[in-house]
Amino acid sequence: MLIFTDCCYSLILLDSWASHGLNNTFYLFQASRVLAGSRTYADFASEATFDIKKCDLHRLEEGPPVSAVLTREDGLKYYRMVHLIRRMELKADQLYKQKIIRGFCHLCDGQEACCVGIESAINSTDHLITAYRAHGYSYTRGVPIKEIMAELTGRRGGCAKGKGGSMHMYFKNFYGGNGIVGAQIPLGAGIALACKYFEKNEICVALYGDGAANQGQIFETFNMAMLWKLPCIFVCENNRYGMGTSVERAAASTDYYKRGDFIPGIRVDGMDLLCVREATKFAADHCRSGKGPILMELQTYRYHGHSMSDPGISYRTRDEIQEVRSKSDPISMLKERMLSQNLTNVEELKEIDASVRKEVEEAAQFATTDPEPVLDELASYIYCKETPFDVRGTNPWIKHKSVG
Repeated sequence: MLIFTDCCYSLILLDSWASHGLNNTFYLFQASRVLAGSRTYADFASEATFDIKKCDLHRLEEGPPVSAVLTREDGLKYYRMVHLIRRMELKADQLYKQKIIRGFCHLCDGQEACCVGIESAINSTDHLITAYRAHGYSYTRGVPIKEIMAELTGRRGGCAKGKGGSMHMYFKNFYGGNGIVGAQIPLGAGIALACKYFEKNEICVALYGDGAANQGQIFETFNMAMLWKLPCIFVCENNRYGMGTSVERAAASTDYYKRGDFIPGIRVDGMDLLCVREATKFAADHCRSGKGPILMELQTYRYHGHSMSDPGISYRTRDEIQEVRSKSDPISMLKERMLSQNLTNVEELKEIDASVRKEVEEAAQFATTDPEPVLDELASYIYCKETPFDVRGTNPWIKHKSVG
């Protein structure tokens, strides 16, 4: 990290972000002034060590560490990321209620530690595929926020040209956003097979929810992945409800980390970013060493309902949601840790908050003013490098020409 300072501002180049799938970006934080009140950067600790919750293990003699080092640089980076994802999802909630975002929309506020923790532990050359609650992973994989918001509103500037919407976002080494429950897990195993076949030191992270955990195709994939020793981390994001059904009502066994049978598994506190990061590092090392797949259950929680059409309080109480918010919110946990060990101060975090708010508002402005795709582009990109052909429109007399 390079820091150029004068008496007013601190200009930070976070070039290390590129190694985690994020764009190299200059961020000018007025909050990060050389003199924050009466304090200078020299007054802050450079790093701190925190105790984290021990993971439950299946078919493993040793698991992830029970402590984690957090540097000031990483702490500020993580804080900005989780806060931006939260703010982005709240803005999406607002735009949906204004009928600017239409169709399906599944928000991940409450689960920010999962996507940021995983991304901070893998490489940009690694691969990730997930289900339809994908906005946070789209961002951590490198999609600019304005392209995410534009995709939500169905605009040409979206990361899928406005054709994918909430559930179908893509980026380099990020394969969605998939709408069919559990179907991304066989695809993830295929990606891992390609990594092994081409002898690349790469892994695939394949995510699914507790609601998809009972799908037969998942167990078929587990079997093949273990037989072929595929470098795949299977991640069950257990947010306690598959749509409106609690895990206790849907599964005879809720020990999802054991569901791989002969595949080793770990159960992780998915609300703790550091716990997720350390567990993912452990799992990635396991896969890269040639031992085959590993299963990771992240115990997390979503604050919104299953989708925007679900109020989220018909099958759970407001008190339950509030209890999670007050006791294990991932943003509050990270903030309190950093403040308690003098890695930052309240003023610096407030100005990061202001910077995030401004960025999200600008992205929303772009997403509501960018034009929609023209009808002539309806058949574009059906196939890659394919000879153009006619595609019938809404009736036999309307035809569109495909473009590869």
